[in-house]
Amino acid sequence: MKIAIVGYGKMGHMIENIAKKRGNNVVLTCDPYAEDATFKSSDSEAIAKAIKESGAEGIIEFTHPDSVENNINALLPLGIPLVVGTTGWLSKLEKVTALTKETNSNLFYAANYSIGVNLFYKIVAEASKLISDFDEYDCAIWEAHHNTKADSPSGTALKIADYVLENMKSKTELVNGNFPCKPEKHQLQIGSTRVGSVPGTHTVYYDSVADTIELTHTARSREGFALGAVRACEWLVKGVKEGNLSKGNVYTMTDLLV
Repeated sequence: MKIAIVGYGKMGHMIENIAKKRGNNVVLTCDPYAEDATFKSSDSEAIAKAIKESGAEGIIEFTHPDSVENNINALLPLGIPLVVGTTGWLSKLEKVTALTKETNSNLFYAANYSIGVNLFYKIVAEASKLISDFDEYDCAIWEAHHNTKADSPSGTALKIADYVLENMKSKTELVNGNFPCKPEKHQLQIGSTRVGSVPGTHTVYYDSVADTIELTHTARSREGFALGAVRACEWLVKGVKEGNLSKGNVYTMTDLLV
């Protein structure tokens, strides 16, 4: 499969290496700063034109929250299956979903492409459901990432919060960062730390007077994220080509892991 990579930083290089190891051909790498990128530009329309000319069958986008929306808007009209790994744009999901349908294209997104993290989501959902019947337990979320991560809290932490809010009856409101005053019982807090080179750690705390239950996922490196993105691209391109996936739809890791 021919893949174009938009965003050729550390993650982009890792994606390229894994894609090649899996027998794919990386036909274009786009980045305004990477000296070894085959196409150097931050202009979304110019990137789209270069990708169209490259003959790419799939696109993987890992850039920055400030540029991802423009990239999506420029790339979807190409009709080439698009995998987006950038976080910090989900407030625009409804608009992007409409554009995907309008352009008869396909988009795959995930807050986190790690298989382990997506299994962790299921564990958190089940734990929250079980603990929900016991009012003595409170809950909070904490996450840590490297000091170059652009968004906070992480998309993964927000997704974890969704699962807690869906399954724990006592929690109905999300609070990002520090409380301005004493927290209310119905509030669910996400705390964030940015330090060093941490690939990503997420912990869910269920706390009572008697004890604390902690669920933690710790990433050892970002290779798991890169592998998941490449697998998602392979799955999306193959599914569309073989007619198993319909055009005009948005997909996530939940669809891939069925």
